[in-house]
Amino acid sequence: VQLVESGGGLVQPGGSLRLSCAASGITLDYYCIGWIRQAPGKEREGVSCMSSRDGNTYYADSVKGRFTISRDNAKNTVYLQMNSLQPEDTAVYYCVASHEFPDEYNYWDQGTQVTVSS
Repeated sequence: VQLVESGGGLVQPGGSLRLSCAASGITLDYYCIGWIRQAPGKEREGVSCMSSRDGNTYYADSVKGRFTISRDNAKNTVYLQMNSLQPEDTAVYYCVASHEFPDEYNYWDQGTQVTVSS
């Protein structure tokens, strides 16, 4: 199983970033592919996820209206468009494959840092 993530970085408040996660080695129909995040001193948070089977989506309340998850089935890749980023969005973002998002994660990658700062 491989989850290869890209797209993190440093952005000013109000800016945008797009994360991508290319999945391989798993039967995607059985998983929700998405992201969790971990900030220093804060609890881990399930950010967003998209079901590979039916396209249903999940968003944490803290990102609704700002983040959009999408997928390219041909590339087995999921994207997280993050707009109107705020300092509280600063965290390490991990791509995950889950049967029970946001409560459990079956696979995850090494994570990418997203820093929102002026």
